[in-house]
Amino acid sequence: MPQVRSPGQWLGVFVRGMAMGMAEVVPGVSGGTIAFVTGIYLELVGSFASFGAKSFPLLFTAGPRQFWRVHNLSFLALLGVGMVLSVLLFARLIGGWLEVVPPLVWGFFSGLIAATVVHIGRRRSIRLLVTYGVVGFAVGLLMVLALDPLGRQDSLWVFFLGGVIAVCAWLLPAVSGSFLLLILGLYAPVLEAINELYFPVLITLAAGCVVGLLGFSKGLYWLMMRHGEAVLAFLTGFIAGSLPRLWPWTVDGAFTNPAAYELLTAQSALLPWVGVMALAGVASLWLLSRFE
Repeated sequence: MPQVRSPGQWLGVFVRGMAMGMAEVVPGVSGGTIAFVTGIYLELVGSFASFGAKSFPLLFTAGPRQFWRVHNLSFLALLGVGMVLSVLLFARLIGGWLEVVPPLVWGFFSGLIAATVVHIGRRRSIRLLVTYGVVGFAVGLLMVLALDPLGRQDSLWVFFLGGVIAVCAWLLPAVSGSFLLLILGLYAPVLEAINELYFPVLITLAAGCVVGLLGFSKGLYWLMMRHGEAVLAFLTGFIAGSLPRLWPWTVDGAFTNPAAYELLTAQSALLPWVGVMALAGVASLWLLSRFE
C-alpha cells in the first residue's frame, strides 16, 4: 500500500489535498473526483480501508513506526493537511463569491464536472456505459429533481449524522459531500462554523466523518477491487445526471423554480462570462489530470 515517493511527488500529494479541499467547499463538486482524476483514488480508499480491529493492537505489538507504515499515514497526513488548509483558505473566499457572483462560480464548476464525465467515461466500455451508466444517470437525475434542500438544523447530533453521510459521498468519485450537506440543510451552518471556527459543530462533524470513513471505506474498497469498472460506469452516469444541480441560475437550490427563469433573464449579460468560466473549469480539469 505505501508508496516510495520523491520530495516532488510528496508535494504533488499536498497539492492534490488542496485541490480536494477546495472542491469540497462547493456543493456539487466531489473531492473523490479530484482524487480519481489525479491518480490517487485507490490509494486513498485503500489507506482508509486498512484500518480495522487489528489496528489498535498493531500499535503495541509492532510499534508506532510499523503502524504508521501499514496505514500509509504519511500519505493521509499530508493529504489531510492540504485539505484542511485549503478549506480554511477558500471557504470564506468561495462563500463570498457565491454571494456576489454565483453564476460565475457555478459556471466554472459546471465546466469542471462536465469535463470529469468525459474524463472518466471515455475509459469505460460502451457496454458498461449503456447498462450501469444509464442506471447511474437516471439515479442522479432523479435525485436532482426529487430532492430539495431542507431547512436549517442546529442540533449537534444532526451535524454528526451529516458528517457520516458527507464523508461517504466524499469517498465516491462523483458525489459531493457538500452537496449532500446542502440537501440536509447543513451546508450554510457548516460553512459558517468553518469561517468562525465554531468548534462544537466542527468537532461533532469531524467525529461523524471518522465514523463514516471507517464504516464505509472497507466496503467501497472491496467493491472497487472486484467490480471497479461497473462502479465507475455507474458513477459516470451519476455525475452526468447530477449536472443540472450545477446550473448557474437556481432559486432555493432548484433550477425548476419559475423564478429561476426570471433570474436568468435579469442576468442574461452574464451568459458569455459563465461560458468563459465553464471553459476555465474544463482547463482546470485538464491541468489536474496532468498529475495522474
